[in-house]
Amino acid sequence: MAAAGKGRKGERRSVVAELEGALLRDAGTFPYFMLVAFEASGLPRFAALLALWPALRLMELMGRGDLALRAAAFVATAGVPRAEVEAVARAVLPKFMADDVDPAAWAEFGACGGRRVVVTRMPRVMVERFAREHLGAHEVVGCELEFSRLRRSTGIVRGGGGDEQAVADRVRALFADGDRPDLGMGRSESAALSFLPLCKEQLRPPFCEDDDDVAGQPRCPPFRPVIFHDGRLVCRPTPLMALVILLWLPLGVLVAFVRIAVGITVPIQIIPRIAPYFGGAVVVQGSPPPAVTEDGSASGVLFVCTHRTLMDPVVVATVLGRRVAAVTYSISRLSEVLSPIPTVRLTRDRDVDAARMRAELSHGDVAVCPEGTTCREPFLLRFSALFAELSDRIVPVAMNYRVGLFHPTTARGWKALDPIFFFMNPRPVYEVTFLNQLLAEETCAAGKSAIDVANYVQRILAAKLGFECTNLTRKDKYRMLAGNDGIVNAKPATTAADPAWQRRVKEVLGFLLH
Repeated sequence: MAAAGKGRKGERRSVVAELEGALLRDAGTFPYFMLVAFEASGLPRFAALLALWPALRLMELMGRGDLALRAAAFVATAGVPRAEVEAVARAVLPKFMADDVDPAAWAEFGACGGRRVVVTRMPRVMVERFAREHLGAHEVVGCELEFSRLRRSTGIVRGGGGDEQAVADRVRALFADGDRPDLGMGRSESAALSFLPLCKEQLRPPFCEDDDDVAGQPRCPPFRPVIFHDGRLVCRPTPLMALVILLWLPLGVLVAFVRIAVGITVPIQIIPRIAPYFGGAVVVQGSPPPAVTEDGSASGVLFVCTHRTLMDPVVVATVLGRRVAAVTYSISRLSEVLSPIPTVRLTRDRDVDAARMRAELSHGDVAVCPEGTTCREPFLLRFSALFAELSDRIVPVAMNYRVGLFHPTTARGWKALDPIFFFMNPRPVYEVTFLNQLLAEETCAAGKSAIDVANYVQRILAAKLGFECTNLTRKDKYRMLAGNDGIVNAKPATTAADPAWQRRVKEVLGFLLH
């Protein structure tokens, strides 16, 4: 057995690695079941699973970790539609797993140029998306979550888990040609009794490498980051953090409604000054341009913002202390009603949208987010070039925010709740940085193409924020997270089997919240 901390011994063609405690630093599975409970089912199941945690922990201490895992899986998933479980595994879990990846373990695992196998104690459906797309695994060995003929989870798991012999048999079957895996990586006793004895070389944490062995070793590819993710929880829901969330929720809802009520009723100019008294903050850098005169001699300023939350244009108007119209592709009708600034819906028809934006610019300033959708991570999506064709008075604005408990954006949930979740955070902070207005030679007035101007604005905003530019679009985000193109104005699906009252409720909620 190779001792922990030793470097590689030649090129390895195959590797079998345990996920919990080896590839991931944390060996616990409880936070991932809590995420499934919260995102796929809601707060009651989240609270129920947290209440069960002492019993689960007692089972683990008594050596019945397999029973604890089965109980957690049952409480988290029983009765949940398969589509919801898969959606959480696709859109929510990868971010939390990626944040917990051990860089040294990835260096060993990623450097393998052949078959990569990940062994997990969790149901395979929860892990497979992350393992294949971000770890580059070819196979995932884990227990199977059963689903009924109605495509709902029974909460029962089969195979894997604590059954070391079943895991060993499945790994052995993957190498049926008689060639043993070159490397095995594991931490738990279960790994030592199942697949590690099948491997030619074995590694256990810590996976630190000797400096003298680094030279000449094959380098692993960079870890593929998670750019898009969904879900409302910011922090990993460990038992302690989950308890904090549950205790804060009632107060957080009250605080959010107070903050929103104050923001709607007071003059927009004084909001940045009173925000600290309500637990928030607006940090402003740079010098915005002065307001245009009202004699119609000049068009308004076009503020081109990075898109972090639904409230980006509102915050810009608040900081400026004057009327700024917001143009958006998708906003709920409830958000339109509550918005303290004018909102203009775009149609995705280029000519119609250009005419609407020119009309607004003739009346005053306009804020636009050319990414078309929000992105939580330090990446900027591809900028639509339409804004560059409409005005030469372009001011880039770098927007960012900081929250502690809840994400104020969603791809699968109700977007009308985004501002509420933002203000439910104990200390929400918005950062607004005004860059210099583009020079005439940097705009289409100097003969530059609209695409070149849009790409230039994207680059300088990314440099200011320390973000990375991408060519990803709104469609890429929604296809990955929600399985659609992100057209939120589409009517919610109903079936003939739905009762009339239920169809009516869906119609009303779809109208107000989507």
